[in-house]
Amino acid sequence: MEEHSGGLHQIKLLNRKSGTISGVVDVLSFDENEILLDTTEGRLIIKGKNLHVGRLQLKEGEVDMDGEVESLVYSSKGQKARNGSLLKHLFG
Repeated sequence: MEEHSGGLHQIKLLNRKSGTISGVVDVLSFDENEILLDTTEGRLIIKGKNLHVGRLQLKEGEVDMDGEVESLVYSSKGQKARNGSLLKHLFG
């Protein structure tokens, strides 16, 4: 897996409405109800309402998002980006 500068994974969330996530390897999908990210610490699923990805800088491994965050859930650290894209999982 490719390491990014500032590869530490960190979530800064302000009042469950806006935040910055670092250590992002890939953005697999996003819509107004869910953002699916591969991070240096595993797959991260963010669920909520009116979610929006405002700034995406994969070279730096950072994502800014806003909306009403209802949950943050990680899958196993072993299921990171090396498992492939979401489409491959769905149709592969």
